[in-house]
Parts: sequence; C-alpha cells; structure tokens
Amino acid sequence: MSASMQDSFARFANNIGNKIEPEVRHHLVRVYACLTATTVCAAVGAFVHLLGIWEAGLLSGLGSIGLALYLSLSVEDPKTFYTRLGLLLGFGFLVGNTIGPLLDMVISIEPQVVVTALIGTSVVFISLSCSALLAKRGSFLFLGGIFMSVLSLMALFGLANIFIQSQFIYQAHLYVGLVAMAGFVLFDTQMIMEKRRAGSTDCVKHSMELFFDLVSMFRRLLIILTQKEEREQRRRKNK
Repeated sequence: MSASMQDSFARFANNIGNKIEPEVRHHLVRVYACLTATTVCAAVGAFVHLLGIWEAGLLSGLGSIGLALYLSLSVEDPKTFYTRLGLLLGFGFLVGNTIGPLLDMVISIEPQVVVTALIGTSVVFISLSCSALLAKRGSFLFLGGIFMSVLSLMALFGLANIFIQSQFIYQAHLYVGLVAMAGFVLFDTQMIMEKRRAGSTDCVKHSMELFFDLVSMFRRLLIILTQKEEREQRRRKNK
C-alpha cells in the first residue's frame, strides 16, 4: 500500500472515529461482517447453479422469500442469534442460486460482463456506504419516502407492462430501479445507524436490508451491461 493510500485510509478512519459513536461503529462492523458472509454464500449459490449441481430457480426463489419474511418478522434474541444468522446465510445462498439462470444467459453472450457488473456494483456500494457514514447525521433519511414512492410506481408500471409489453417502460424500470437502489444504500446505511442509536442491535436484519440493496443493484447493472454488449455485437456484425 502506497503512502498516499495509507494517508487516505488513516484520514477516513479518523473521520469515522470522530463522527460515529463507539457502539454504533461496533454494530456496523457486525453488520458488514454479516453482509460479507451473506454475499459469499450468494456467490456459492450462483456457482452451484452454474456447475449444474442444483438448478432450482423457482424453488430457490420461493425459499428465499420465505426466509426473508421470517427474518423480517422475527424478534431479535441473543439466544437465537446463530440460528437467525444461519437462516440469513441460507437466504443469501438461495438468492445467489436464483441469479444463476441470468448468469447463464450473460455468460453465453460475454463472460466479461459479469466481472464488470461485480466490480461496478462493489465500487458504487462501497462509495455510497462511505458517503452515508461520513455525511451529516440523518442527511439522507429523507430519501426513504421518495424512493419508496418511486418503487411503488415502478411496481404498478411493471404490472401494467405485463399486458402493454412496452420496451420503454422496461428500460425505464431498469435504470430508475438502479438509481432507486443506490439511493436506498444511502438511506438504509444511515437508518441502521439511527436504529442502533435507538437501541436496536439486530445486525442480522440490518445486513439483510443492505444485501437486498446490493443484489438489486447487481441484477439491474448486469442486465444493462448485457444489453449494451448485445447492441455492440449486432453493430459489429452489421459492419
């Protein structure tokens, strides 16, 4: 690591230490540790599908919905922490397995798109998370209401588009959804900090919220980049 990078990291750590209380910092460490473990399980689930070991897209989707509902409704209890953590990791695995068919399609077009989407999603997520951590307390909480309204409208238009079959609505759904998920990273990060200040220490549920943002961004970015690659391939063939 170069001296400039070390200085930048030291300044970042110092800013975090000055802005965020010790108990909140400790909670964030646990949240991001759970998020990392869940993301790794999602990667394993995707590889399991790609290797043909278990291709159960619909079953995995239903299972992930069930686990998400259970974790959302369950009450935090230190005695059940490891059980709920195991369910969170299982949720990550099933979500990754449901992404498998999309990855199959993308790899058949251009495998490099997957790497680009992974890097892009990681960079955007980390950048937004750092922005939320270093920003003024509660400065992004207003985004929650805005983007919830946006998601509601998107759901209505998405339902209508089943019958309309409009390419414009589909593309708008992708791009607006990507922006909305990016906004939710800012909102959820600061909301998690406020929940901890209010006494909540449920790192399992909090990491699941961020994982949903992360996966939603990855899905949309993957589709957008794949569409771009398909257009470029058609352009090269027509030359």
